[in-house]
Amino acid sequence: MANTTFSGPVRSINGYEQISKNATSGKITVISGNKMATEALGSAGIEGTAETYLTQVERFKSDTDTNVNIVKTTLMIDLTGLASSAAGDIIGKSGTGVAYIGRVTTEDTGTVFGVNIECFETPAGGDPDIDLYSATEATGVEDTAITALTETLIINSGDLTAGSRVAGGTIVADQYLYLVAGSATNADYTAGRIVITIHGYDTAS
Repeated sequence: MANTTFSGPVRSINGYEQISKNATSGKITVISGNKMATEALGSAGIEGTAETYLTQVERFKSDTDTNVNIVKTTLMIDLTGLASSAAGDIIGKSGTGVAYIGRVTTEDTGTVFGVNIECFETPAGGDPDIDLYSATEATGVEDTAITALTETLIINSGDLTAGSRVAGGTIVADQYLYLVAGSATNADYTAGRIVITIHGYDTAS
């Protein structure tokens, strides 16, 4: 299909979706705001009693000739009902399974060049010092040491408070992400909302 140029606004009652089509299989994929390909497992170790866990992946298609696109992945997590334990232990829901918050892949999130954590509600109850780690394994559960996995520290946040923003570096491909307590507070969270944003780019095709 040829390119079409409009002189006026393009309008749609129910929104606008940008798609890609696999040249071999013909599969159509929505790329204008789809979820992470690998999210936290439903009802497993990272969804607390607040049940607020959302992800979104956006590709900003600025270069349709080379397909070098900026990719922004956003995860919003309400900590209420999750638990911290000892320093260096994985944060999650006690006794309910694996506690990764998502998986980074080159296909889904692009080549990552930066990450940040923003706090919109100060954590209470559990440890406010919440670090972000990546690991090659998907098996980490709450109240176990992140060092039991093949792990990398991405962000050492210090104590998070409403309005704080902490930046980190790159994440290599095919890694699972975990929240980890920075100090020893063995308690359930009664409050706390954070947003993690992963910045990446697609390579030329």
